[in-house]
Formats: sequence, C-alpha cells, structure tokens
Amino acid sequence: MATVKEVARRAGVSLGTVSNVLNRPEVVSEALRTRVQDAIAELGFVRNESARQLRAGVSRTIAMVVLDVANPFFTDVIAAAEDVAEDHDALVVMCNSANSADREARHLRRLDQQRVLGVLLTPVHDAPSAALTEVRDHGTPVVLVDRGAASGGPSSVAVDDVLGGRLAGEHLVGTGHRRIAYVGVATPLRQVEERLRGVREAVGAAGDVQVVDATGLSVRAGSQAAAQLLSQPPAERPTAVFCANDLLALGVLNECVRRGVRVPDELAVVGYDDIGFAATAPVPLTSVRQPRELLGRTAVELLLAHVEGRPAQQVVFEPELVVRRSTGRRARL
Repeated sequence: MATVKEVARRAGVSLGTVSNVLNRPEVVSEALRTRVQDAIAELGFVRNESARQLRAGVSRTIAMVVLDVANPFFTDVIAAAEDVAEDHDALVVMCNSANSADREARHLRRLDQQRVLGVLLTPVHDAPSAALTEVRDHGTPVVLVDRGAASGGPSSVAVDDVLGGRLAGEHLVGTGHRRIAYVGVATPLRQVEERLRGVREAVGAAGDVQVVDATGLSVRAGSQAAAQLLSQPPAERPTAVFCANDLLALGVLNECVRRGVRVPDELAVVGYDDIGFAATAPVPLTSVRQPRELLGRTAVELLLAHVEGRPAQQVVFEPELVVRRSTGRRARL
C-alpha cells in the first residue's frame, strides 16, 4: 500500500499539504489539490481511516446489534438507519446476537474496544446487561431499538405493542371470531408479552385466547405451531390466529396450504410487522404494521443527538392495522 510520504514525494509537496487535501481541501489551492489527487490516483493510495480515527479519538462507525439478521423487519430498520448515517458521513455495521445474551455481550465488549461512535441495540433481555452498562459507563452512546427504556435510561425508539395487539384483537372480534389463538414464544420478550396483553384486552369476555408457545420466531416455528393447532378437533380449535410476528404467520399460512385448510374461511390469520412478504403471500396477510423506517431513522438521530451532548429521549410510535385477505370474511359463529 502506498503511504502518505510516497504521495507527497510523487506530488512534490509537503506532508502537511497532503494532509490538508485529505482533510481540509478548501484550504489548498486548486493547482496543489490537482497534483496531490493525481499522485493519489497514480499510486493507488487508500487512506487508513481506522488509524486516523484512533489518532483523533473519534470514530464514524455506528454499530447495530439485532436479535435476528434473517428477519426482514430488522433489514428494513437497518436500511433506514444507514440512510441517516450516510447523510452524516457515518458507517453502519451490523452484528447478530441470534437472540443469545452471551453473544450480545461479546459483541458489545468488542464494539466498546473498537471505540465506535455509538451502538443501536435490540437487547435480548429487558434488564440492562453488565456489558451494556460497561459500554455506557465508558461513554459510548447507546440507543435501544424496538424496545422502550425507563426514564433515566438510554435513549430508545419503540412501538406501542399493547396497542398493536389490541388492534389485532378488535379486528378479529369485529369479524366474528371468539376462539382466537396467540402464537408467541416462551422466551420472555417484552414485545411478545405486550402483544399478548393487547389481544387479551380486546377479546375480554367476548371470547377466549389460547396461547401457543412456538419454538422461535421463524417461519418453521410458525408451521409447527399451526400443526399443533390444526390437530385439535375442528369444533374446538380456534377460528383465528394472531401471531407475534409475520414470519410465524407465514409459517401458519404455509401449514394451512399444505393441509388444505382454507384461509380465512376455516382459519383467519393476523401477523405483526407487515414485512414485504406479507402482501405477497399466497393469501395476502393481514398484519399490524410497525413503522420500521421511522424506527431506524429516529434511532440514528437520537444517537447523534447524544453525541452532541443532548439528553436521552424515549420515543414511542403507534402501529396500524393493515387488513388483507387472510382475515377477509366474517367467521361462522
């Protein structure tokens, strides 16, 4: 790799001039800038940004640690975060905790050592981990994403998941359903628990909510949960299913198609997130839409505000119900 000294020698200028061209080009005459830029092109010089940031003590890298990189929900959040970071000359890198608290802690400690500008985190657990506390104590800004924070905690962006569950429940009750299943996971995730609370509030005394703990939040887990539900006698099994996310709901739809169960005539299905696949499913999926782009953009804006010394903020957005064909007809009572 060519060095700054070699660039200066080729251009016939001082090291200071090369540095100015790289960092403050406006203070260098056009003629000198052209000579230095030509030398850079001829030598194939690439600046060592990591070394420069270490010397300056300032990084332009924002890390995002998510629960499941395979979930399109997080892909959309990251894409929006990257758009805002790009406008501020920052880079977003992604880490996958795979829903493991130990893996999350390892990521956080490595990122702390790398002196990143800040961390966007969807934590595995609600209670702050030791690794998260260490990162904050060392002065690295942290913003929780898709998870609320208590007053006095870090900045956060979240969605009112109780309202989201209520919207799904009210829709199903309003279309005549009284036996409703909720497919979630046994792992104590606040989002999953709050969505269940919301649907229970909506159903109330009008019907019954059967809880099914899937093995995960994936399409495969949704198929397995549907197989469990559909094994019940038709007169006893639920007429509608509300799933904690769209991947589970797509798995339920797949199992219904495989078994010849008509959706929504025999089983109505509601998902959560409204990922891109929801609208293009074999039976377009009714889903509670989370403002994914707003979550990503706002998370970076809060982090940059923290860097500038502004106080932490907790932002909560409202979801909305998007009705499609998977709940399109009134249930038979």
